[in-house]
Amino acid sequence: MKIEIKKSTKPVEYSDAIDFLEKRLLKINANKANELIWILEHPQIYTAGKNFSKKEILDKSINLVETNRGGKITYHGPGQIICYFVLDLNKRKKDIRKFIRVVEDSIIETLKEYKIDSFNDRKNIGIWVNHNKKVKKVAAIGIRVSKWIAYHGFSININNDLEAYKKIIPCGIKDKGVSNLKEIKNQNYDQIIDLFKKGLLIKNLIKPQYSS
Repeated sequence: MKIEIKKSTKPVEYSDAIDFLEKRLLKINANKANELIWILEHPQIYTAGKNFSKKEILDKSINLVETNRGGKITYHGPGQIICYFVLDLNKRKKDIRKFIRVVEDSIIETLKEYKIDSFNDRKNIGIWVNHNKKVKKVAAIGIRVSKWIAYHGFSININNDLEAYKKIIPCGIKDKGVSNLKEIKNQNYDQIIDLFKKGLLIKNLIKPQYSS
């Protein structure tokens, strides 16, 4: 099982990234390409998953792209790491919930390296922290599965513009906030991508079967 690990050094337009993922999906379906994990940043853009409501848009002037991933509305921009993947669950367990749990656990484990305690929430997908007496999201997950091939991925807020979230109801959740790692703990996060590449994320996702 071969996985291409790709890292873009310059911001990638959202439409270009999704087009690349969907083309890779077709090639994997036809056994003509390797699976993919792709780490990048996007220029500023708002994206809406299949379950979003227009009531979640608070500022009608935003640049919004509707997409076929799961989830609701969110923001992407500089200072936020995106990890996309195209992974064939036919080669693993056909269990999307367990797959999402692997992704969540990988993020939580990585943040532990920076002494940041985070957790998942069964009702609200993503990774959360308790900060300033409020529960806030630091990582969003949006996945689509086609013929048991999972694609799209997750984002982690490093030092992105949190003011941008005031123009929407992030992920459709009104009673929780959004934070980034710099706000939680002001330290250097330059090596976080290397931790993902070397750590739990890669080790778990390349396994033919997830651990129970």
